[in-house]
Amino acid sequence: MFQQALALTTRDVALARRQGGGLGAAFGFILSVMVLIPLAIGPDQILLSKLAPGLMWLALLLSVLLTADRMFQQDFEDGSLDVMAMAKLPLEIVTLAKVLAHWFTVSLPLAIITPPLGLLMSIDVGQLPILLVSMVIGSLALSLLAAVGGAVTAGLRRGGLLVSLLVLPLYIPVLIFGVAASSANLSPSSSTPALTVLCAITLMSLVISPWACAAALKAYLR
Repeated sequence: MFQQALALTTRDVALARRQGGGLGAAFGFILSVMVLIPLAIGPDQILLSKLAPGLMWLALLLSVLLTADRMFQQDFEDGSLDVMAMAKLPLEIVTLAKVLAHWFTVSLPLAIITPPLGLLMSIDVGQLPILLVSMVIGSLALSLLAAVGGAVTAGLRRGGLLVSLLVLPLYIPVLIFGVAASSANLSPSSSTPALTVLCAITLMSLVISPWACAAALKAYLR
């Protein structure tokens, strides 16, 4: 079972790299936010550094959301999902493998790229390590929660708006504790409680999301 799930994840990673577009569009969105917001706020670097963690998390959240509808839709349209559902591998494991592929190809690279871009927003250099750690942990939760919206709208054309309506409320806890863990006003030691809660949210999403995705996809495949 592990080898089959690993093969499926490897397949999706290879397809994502071959097709491209998802990561490029998401990175372009984050870069646009990082460049335009300082221009909009003005030369007040103190205000900008206070707002930077929240704005960076918001940019990461929305950029991951841009690619959520692609997670299952293509496999549903070309019939690959039917074949996967009839295989011996449980559909919950299939969805988890596809989520991990999305995390490796989209969310994780964005979580690694985003903190250095915070220098454009006058963020304190000392906050970059904790910001990187929190974004890497939270990015997995973002992919897992985005997968739920992607599974619910897999059989719908132009379901991007519906994905946003479904997933954005689920993103609120990740956003709150992610910003709290990486806020420039907090020392690393005081960030630990928020970071612990963020880890708990990610683990909870890791347990619940595959079952919710599988249930939504089974409803389409009946």
